[in-house]
Amino acid sequence: MISRSEQKTLLNRTPRFEDMLCSLYAAPRMPGGVVKETKKVVAIARKFNVQVIRARTLELDKKMHEEPDYLAWDFVREANRWGFYSMWYPKQIGCKGYSFFSMPPFIEEIASACLGMANLIMVHYLGVTVLASSMNVRLIRRLFMDTIEGEKTDSPCIFSTAITEPGAGTDVEETELVDKGNITCYAQKVPGGYRVNGTKVFISNGHLATWHMLIAYSDLKKPSENMVVLAVKNGTKGFSFGKMEKKLGQKCCPASELIFNDCFIPDEYVCADMRMDMPKTGLSKKDLAASLLDDTLAASRCGVGAFGAGGARGAFETALKFAAKTKVKGRLLINHEWAQCILAEMYKNMLAARLAYMESNYANGVFGPMAVFQYKPVYYFSKYMPVRFFNLFENFFRKPVATKLLRRARLLAFKQENNQITAGLGSFCKFSATDLAVKNCHLALEMMGQAGLRHDKNAEKILRDSKLLQIYEGTNQLNRLNLFKCLIARDFPQTVVFDE
Repeated sequence: MISRSEQKTLLNRTPRFEDMLCSLYAAPRMPGGVVKETKKVVAIARKFNVQVIRARTLELDKKMHEEPDYLAWDFVREANRWGFYSMWYPKQIGCKGYSFFSMPPFIEEIASACLGMANLIMVHYLGVTVLASSMNVRLIRRLFMDTIEGEKTDSPCIFSTAITEPGAGTDVEETELVDKGNITCYAQKVPGGYRVNGTKVFISNGHLATWHMLIAYSDLKKPSENMVVLAVKNGTKGFSFGKMEKKLGQKCCPASELIFNDCFIPDEYVCADMRMDMPKTGLSKKDLAASLLDDTLAASRCGVGAFGAGGARGAFETALKFAAKTKVKGRLLINHEWAQCILAEMYKNMLAARLAYMESNYANGVFGPMAVFQYKPVYYFSKYMPVRFFNLFENFFRKPVATKLLRRARLLAFKQENNQITAGLGSFCKFSATDLAVKNCHLALEMMGQAGLRHDKNAEKILRDSKLLQIYEGTNQLNRLNLFKCLIARDFPQTVVFDE
């Protein structure tokens, strides 16, 4: 009826089969242990919501309104005691080693109770992702061990990611745009390291973090080809904190200004330099920078999509609880058909947001840089092999050759078509889920009327928190353009994107 070559040709037509059904690709490849891990981390998140978050969310939001410079160290320490900042670190260094696939459902669960507190926990993993994407094995191990030590000593050691600048926000997340932005964070190569001057703004968890994954540029005239990723620790000479932004929502998670004034970063803390320490693979310096950014953003935008699903769910659950207790014209609101229709619409939005981030999650598990860890032999080998076996190779992982080999393997495996799927679906789930979160908030307020505007009813807080989701990790407008670039424009070579 149809030959294999004809089938392949037909399935490569738009919409490509891989774009349509990443989940179908992922399902048979997924180790059974991943499902068990995901169920476990969701259960842990629900327990944490009951015991910690729900009792504190409104109280902390009110405190931040009254004291905008307050830092929520009590909550961060509690999350640290629960092991959340190392939950997805490898088992080989003494951690739980949960599959990265289980992270977005965990995020949704925490975010359904409070988006701000969820960000206090999970934005740490944006820094982890930047560090991991640099493939600097020695630094990854060093900084991960600092987090583990922080758990043992009850002194949280978490990461921030410093990328946004005063004159360049969304621009810095796309290599096609960064050369057009007003880039000022300059990393000058000097003997023994880099001297950094510049400012970063809107850095989530900045004032709370110990390590900051700084993205700077060694040539401000062509930043797209001269990106440098540096690990900067608190107390480094020349590094200081500026102001904390007074935000509309997610108030408990600080958005910080980081200032670098002749800040010297030694070579040992250079995570990646697009000009100097990348293996020869045929990729240009710009392509190398784009691959690191896209690997990071495909994962982080999936996470923000999970935040959006959590926001949509929080708004739905708040409206449902209100409708189940409130009487209108002598009948419970939940028994009015118009209210039932609104609640059904909100449930649909919540489910659509979840399906969106899960499709992106599946794509990362099949086509992303972490796909190898979803491969069943690799998954079970790393899960059940004793830690002492991996300790035999500890000295090797400290050497530059380990980083060189890992980078070479990753970059040789790089395929543009796979990158288009993960980056495109990352953007898709980010703007879809976060828009649905805001839509559900509007529906909740519409149903609840003036009661929804009261702080103690929580609906207005969820709206304030959800609005921020449409802005960070690239505005939703940029993410729409990125989806167009990755999944639509590729079939039309005459198309120009990011040119206005």
